[in-house]
Amino acid sequence: MLLLLACVEPAPPGARACNGHAELCDRAFDTVALAGTHNSMSNEEDGWELPNQPTTLGHQLEDGIRAMLLDTHEWNGGQYLCHGYCELGETPLVDGLVVIRDFLDMHPDEVMAFIIEDGITADETGAAFDAADLTRLTYTWGGDRWPTLGEMIDADQRLLVTAESGGPPPEWYQHAWDLYVDTPYDFQSVGEFDCDVNRGDVANPLFLLNHWVEDPVPSAELAAQANAYEMLHDRAIDCATAFGRNPNLVAVDWYTEGDLLAVVDALNGV
Repeated sequence: MLLLLACVEPAPPGARACNGHAELCDRAFDTVALAGTHNSMSNEEDGWELPNQPTTLGHQLEDGIRAMLLDTHEWNGGQYLCHGYCELGETPLVDGLVVIRDFLDMHPDEVMAFIIEDGITADETGAAFDAADLTRLTYTWGGDRWPTLGEMIDADQRLLVTAESGGPPPEWYQHAWDLYVDTPYDFQSVGEFDCDVNRGDVANPLFLLNHWVEDPVPSAELAAQANAYEMLHDRAIDCATAFGRNPNLVAVDWYTEGDLLAVVDALNGV
């Protein structure tokens, strides 16, 4: 069913907020759009080469990012967040997870999602989540009804974690393409954007919209074109029509360029 929520009754003053909006508390997770970043860990602020994002994980969270596409790698005998080559930039995996845990602990009404391009094992990932004390906040989908954001918050299970290659166990470490369908992502100009099915099955409950261009590498200038309101909103609506529902994760490069948060608010009708 297509969910283009342009008209939502305003919440009463002082109402509880979920992901910043009272209107989202009673909405099921699979009907909510989250603002996301591609290669979230790869950022200019930390000095990474060829970064995809301008700011750190912590600053992205403070700015309203609630979905992160992360890459894990083995390097120098440990587990790291890297993109391709850790020599271009790296963050120890546990350190990155601690930043996210601290944010979620300080903001108990926020719900997030990860999609991990996993270059390490599920056991190693689970150990890192345990070491960061983040496992306690994970949510495991049971295959039936998606909870509302309010229910996830009440249960303090506010982080959906999926992996591109691996899967459970642990049970919360779910295989991404069992839950998501996504669009292609290998675009060199905004004129190439389409709404084809890339990975996963269109019948899967969640929808990832990949929306960035690289020519040949990411840049703020390219992101300004891709993330402009009309460009991003129109593609989101076109793909919502093609897929039969709104995207749940809208992932971009250089999220501070353009209008990602405004487009996600429009998709959510808030």
